[in-house]
Amino acid sequence: MSSFNRRTLLLMPFALAACGFEPVYAPGGSGSALFGRVEVSAPNTVTSFLLVEDLEQKLGRSATSGSEYSLDVSVVTRTVAASITSTNETNRLIINGTANYSLRSKATGQVLASGSVTDFVGYSAAGSTVSTLADERDATQRLMVILSDQIISRLYATPGLSA
Repeated sequence: MSSFNRRTLLLMPFALAACGFEPVYAPGGSGSALFGRVEVSAPNTVTSFLLVEDLEQKLGRSATSGSEYSLDVSVVTRTVAASITSTNETNRLIINGTANYSLRSKATGQVLASGSVTDFVGYSAAGSTVSTLADERDATQRLMVILSDQIISRLYATPGLSA
């Protein structure tokens, strides 16, 4: 017999409201507080370009003069062999990535949120040179999306940001 109870499901929104839960994209939520109001720092590498591109897609690209916040990001990646055959050939590689971020108020210069996020992705190196390069590019792009999502999740959870 299932322990599912319809009354519990109906009471769930009230329990969430009582604990301080607020939807990110609700009117006045932190999602609307940041959308179109954050100027992301200019990229200086291919990986930082991919990270900034994804951040701007999700936060909305703002005009430099109209933005209330500035987000400085830097990214570092390192590729390591994950699988090596008995003939000393690498079959699989892992890209470790770390992104540091800092959200500042342009009006006061105060740092509102800062931190570091890390993750990794893997890709196959067993194919041809062309396919390995394509796999590496795809893995790098996936890693930047993962890091971007983590940064945005942390920014949305920052107390004090509201529309």
